[in-house]
Formats: sequence, structure tokens, C-alpha cells
Amino acid sequence: MSTKKRVAVLLSGRGSNMEALLAAASSPEYPAEIVGVLSNNASARGLATARARGIEAVCVPQKGFKSRAEHDAAVSEALSEFSPDIVCLAGYMRVLTADIVTAWAGRMINIHPSLLPAFPGLDTHRRALEMGVLIHGCSVHFVTEKTDDGPIIAQAAVPVLPEDDAETLGQRVLTAEHRLYPMALSLVARGEARLEGDRTVFAGAGGSDPDQRLFSPSPEEMFRRQETDLEHLARFTP
Repeated sequence: MSTKKRVAVLLSGRGSNMEALLAAASSPEYPAEIVGVLSNNASARGLATARARGIEAVCVPQKGFKSRAEHDAAVSEALSEFSPDIVCLAGYMRVLTADIVTAWAGRMINIHPSLLPAFPGLDTHRRALEMGVLIHGCSVHFVTEKTDDGPIIAQAAVPVLPEDDAETLGQRVLTAEHRLYPMALSLVARGEARLEGDRTVFAGAGGSDPDQRLFSPSPEEMFRRQETDLEHLARFTP
């Protein structure tokens, strides 16, 4: 009998973070397995990807429901069919209502493309560039009623380069997401990160290891940033 935690994934699009979780879960040592995928978008590429891997994938479209709460109730019921221990949001582009969040409290996690609490919501990369931040990144957090506000489980930082636009910065963050999400899910699946009240409590070997909860730009990446900044400054200095 498998001791791996059962994981259901919610997505709305291509599902690249789901693929990262699937890749991690292919290892016999990984503490979780993906048992089902659900989308609100029938054309989501992630559904086809899951089915091609032999994973049950279903769609619960918004159309036909009288309210967001009614749709979320149907989503929660469909999730229950997978009997998951953990629900992972991976690009699920729909704000969840309080009822579904409460039903899965402490068992639902999300990945967000910023270093929360900075830049919750949409267009995070554009907003980061507009603010002129030098460091950007991604966060995995427990889902709570307030969007992108739950207790943080793990974060990854990447440098913002002077030549970046929203697309190049977004791709760098996405690469970090694909590394971070499996790490964070592993912590939750092993019981090394859990929700208690309004904070994340860490325990065990993984929970006490900062490298399992945060990774940052390498010295080489930051040196490149500094070199580029100096070159840029030299062009405009008399």
C-alpha cells in the first residue's frame, strides 16, 4: 500500500507547474503522487497532458452555474472524488470563495509569481519592473480566504536584469517555480510544513533546513546584475 500523499491539481491553462510536480512525483522517494487534475477550462492543455500520463482529468466549467459559490461547490465535490490529501493550485485563474477554502483549509496550497506579500494579484512581472525592484521571484503558500495572502511555505528569488521585460522576467520566475513547487509540496506531504492558525509551522529535517524553504540568485547571477548596472551607468556618466 502506497504511503504517498494523494494530490489533486487545479489549473486553467497549460499546466507547466503540474508537469514539474509530475516529474518530481515520478521518483520513488518523493512523498506525493498526482491522482487527479481539475480545470475550469475545457481547452486547458494541462487536462490533455494529465490524460496522456494516465491521470484522471475533469473539467467543471463556470458556465451554467448561478453563482461563483455554486460553481465552487461543484469543484469541491469533484475534487472529493479524487480523495486527495492535498490540493495544489497551479495556474487556476479563478478566485475561490470562502466555502471551498474553508473545506480544504490546511490542505490547499498555491504558487504565486512574486515574493509575497509584494505584488499579489495579476501582472506581477510588469508591476515589479515598474517598481524597479532588483529581486523578484515566486512563493508557495497555504490558501486562505484572502487572495494571495496565506501563510508562506517556501519562496524562490531571481535577479531582475536591466534589459528585462515582463516576458523575460516571467520566464526566469517560471523556471524558479518549477523548482520551488515540488520542494514546497514535499514539505507539506512529509508533514514538515503545516498550517496552524494564521501561520506556517515547520518541523522535521526539511522544515528546519532553510535551503528547503528558500533559494536565491547565485553569486554569479548577482555579479552579472552588478556588471550590467555599472556598464549602463558608465554610458551616461560624463
